[in-house]
Amino acid sequence: MKAKNISLIAKKINLSRKDVLLYGNYKAKVIKKPNLNHRGKLVLITAMTPTKFGEGKTTTAISLVDALNFLNRNAILNLREPSLGPYFGLKGGATGGGKNSIEPDEDINLHFNGDFHAITSTNNLIASCIDNVLYWGNSLDLDPSTIKFKRCIDMNDRNLREIDININKAIPSRHTGFVITAASELMAVFCLAKDKDDFIEKVNNIIVGYSYSKKEITVRDLNISGAISKLMKDALYPNLVQTGYNNPCIIHGGPFANIACGCNSIISLKTSLSLADIVVTEAGFGADLGAEKFLDIISQECDLKPSVAVLVVSIRALKLHGGANEESLTSQDVKAVKAGLANMIRHIENLKKFGVDVIVNIGKFASDTSDEIQVVIDYCLSHSIKFAVNDSYSKGVKGGVELAQQVIYSLENGVSNYHPLYSKQLPIKEKIDIICKEIYRAKEVIYSPQALADIENIEKYNHDKQYICMAKTPSSFSDDAKLLNAPDDFAIHIKEVDLANGAGLIIPITGSIMLLPGLPKIPNACKMKED
Repeated sequence: MKAKNISLIAKKINLSRKDVLLYGNYKAKVIKKPNLNHRGKLVLITAMTPTKFGEGKTTTAISLVDALNFLNRNAILNLREPSLGPYFGLKGGATGGGKNSIEPDEDINLHFNGDFHAITSTNNLIASCIDNVLYWGNSLDLDPSTIKFKRCIDMNDRNLREIDININKAIPSRHTGFVITAASELMAVFCLAKDKDDFIEKVNNIIVGYSYSKKEITVRDLNISGAISKLMKDALYPNLVQTGYNNPCIIHGGPFANIACGCNSIISLKTSLSLADIVVTEAGFGADLGAEKFLDIISQECDLKPSVAVLVVSIRALKLHGGANEESLTSQDVKAVKAGLANMIRHIENLKKFGVDVIVNIGKFASDTSDEIQVVIDYCLSHSIKFAVNDSYSKGVKGGVELAQQVIYSLENGVSNYHPLYSKQLPIKEKIDIICKEIYRAKEVIYSPQALADIENIEKYNHDKQYICMAKTPSSFSDDAKLLNAPDDFAIHIKEVDLANGAGLIIPITGSIMLLPGLPKIPNACKMKED
């Protein structure tokens, strides 16, 4: 279908011209404050442990909203903003595929409405001001060796992970680095802030380092709140676009649930829930990462009670976890599909621990055979698992109707018994243990000396009552990307524990995970044609 003027999409959800800030004909910012007296029901899209290509969460979310509206339900799609890193790297864009899309797709995948640029610029302003304090005599008595705040860039660039700055200058050089914008503490604050005032307060609470007398030095001490407010003014408004079937879609917040929250912003969720009866949102990578963080962090912080979790399952991911070679995932392998069900089952069991209803979405790919799909159907039928076969990639809105009907039935007949897995009031190691043992099914958690020292320091300054935001490979339940399917009897290795005090997060970093990805041998950037 042809994209409509964004003012017409706004009108569908009762937004007038004064409620939106237009960015041309097909994009806008929603500037109206959410009506907290109305709250729609929330559907969370998540997935089994994915292949490196992704299993179609965004495609499923788009198809579900289109099908719900096709069935005369008032539904809004709520997505995360794409990062340039994966767009030019391996996974590509984040605007759907086939006959499921959000428009204007290239604008969304590239600069969009400038939110990532604003976050990157704000982050690097803070970093610059930290170094400026040192240059002009160090009025804050800041110990350079304690500075952990890093610059960021919205691009995959492994060469910037570790850098030395101030080389041959009047002040001592120091070792630092970059993280990708989506993994920055500023992005976490952006996603977890309830409004502009809360955002500024959280940013001011970011700890940039410590004085020689061991006092915490925060962004507040830099006295740049006014500048931050100006840089972030419009970025804090959620973005309104549309699906290929002209249904409303609000996009806000960052991806990368393996090294960050990987969920939509609380501001956009509150806005969407005030405008529709059903809101469909997604969380990044497998349910052990994005869904766990959404249900333990976002839902607690925003006082949300998700009603349904849709677990996206693909035949190719089942085959990978069932022992098939990555190169043969498009060839029929019923035996591998059966073996890979263990991964799907574990994610279902984990989601049910949060008290939410679970529906399995079997997304059809062109290479899937009827025998392979029947394996998943037979298992779901024999174990009373709700499921739907989704063929919307090739068939469009009608291909997603079966899933929409399952979701409607669950919303109208079920009761959400949502509860988080842990209370943030628990001790740090106890919270980490709960996630590692209940969700990952690890036998033990092994802490490096650095990680133990990090935890001791967090406790020393009384910042231990925070949420846990694990940084872990998305390719496995474990911290070893090569350990596939549903492993048991393994250890999770915590190499360090970061504190994102402004966002209210404690970030255990596991295995060999990096906060700034690199490009593959042949990145997508090399495959793009000139306009």
